[in-house]
Amino acid sequence: MLSININKTLHGSSGEMDLDINIKIKEHDFVALTGESGSGKTTLLRTLAGLDDAKGKILLGNDVWLDSKINLAVQKRQIGFVFQDYALFENMNVEENLLFINKDKDLASKLLNITELSALKKRAVTTLSGGQKQRISLCRALMNRPKLLLMDEPLSALDPKMREKLQNEILILHKEFKTTTIMVSHDPSEIYKLSNRVIVLNKGKVINDGSPKDVLLKTTGSAKFSFEGKLLEIIKADVIYIAVISIGQQIVEVAVSQEEMKNLTIGNTVNLSTKAFTPNIK
Repeated sequence: MLSININKTLHGSSGEMDLDINIKIKEHDFVALTGESGSGKTTLLRTLAGLDDAKGKILLGNDVWLDSKINLAVQKRQIGFVFQDYALFENMNVEENLLFINKDKDLASKLLNITELSALKKRAVTTLSGGQKQRISLCRALMNRPKLLLMDEPLSALDPKMREKLQNEILILHKEFKTTTIMVSHDPSEIYKLSNRVIVLNKGKVINDGSPKDVLLKTTGSAKFSFEGKLLEIIKADVIYIAVISIGQQIVEVAVSQEEMKNLTIGNTVNLSTKAFTPNIK
């Protein structure tokens, strides 16, 4: 069990904000941490890692990581950290990046095999693609078999196809190494696929905490489908109007009446739902 009860004052673009977190996370859980930018997600990860200070307590099982007398050093916290920017050693090849953390060649070989990087183990990391570098970063984070794996939007810079591939590999590694994982993400499909628990932060506070289905599903009442998106454009077409809406990676067009159009403004976040709908899945 990971027990987190911390408080820290943050200085953001909108002024001071208290990061005030009191949660418990079960061993081997995969927790998605989400919320608006500036809500304290990355600071929470950095505090868990020992990279940022805070007041309060952090316990992993019976081990005290933080209290009024103890602030355990980063290297003693049994964590793995996957950053957005890879943070690899560019003067080393793929295998050397892993062995720098732990000299266990068998473990390095196993990780490279799972992530399909074995053939590249002698390659300089500067010659690799973004997806390959991120896989190396993930492997390196697991070289010490950490009890806690922290990932800060690890796939945000990748194209959708590579992102999906790495999601599969993250899930395989999470189960194989039986880690407790906390990942910051803004992608609902990624959160739903990977996590068994979602924690939503807003202005340093937990405002929602539950299963991916309970937190993410937007359908309410008699609506059969419900999607949230951004209104990009309104086009007049004869006696009706066409609203162009961005939903995830898709752009959709929806017919709206003149009366409905009066309540819409370009840039609005809108909810698109339907009551009577027979979907075709191909």
